[in-house]
Amino acid sequence: MKIQNVTDVDGFFKLVDQCKGKVELVTGEGDRLNLKSKLSQYVSLAKIFADDMIPEMELVVYDPEDAVHFINYMAGDATRLSA
Repeated sequence: MKIQNVTDVDGFFKLVDQCKGKVELVTGEGDRLNLKSKLSQYVSLAKIFADDMIPEMELVVYDPEDAVHFINYMAGDATRLSA
């Protein structure tokens, strides 16, 4: 699943932490980083979040319920951006 224009970094990480299953970030080289690991969150994504926004990233979300939560999060984020 591709996620775009994430501006609420804290909310994004809270959502990742609440997921039941694994959530992985797919890097440009095709590597997968476990986003449930705090070390991965802080070290691997520091550059992406330097501008307080993630323009686009690809996630692998293993639990279907978690995927629905990400879709709802992005719909809410999009609503706040257009308001």
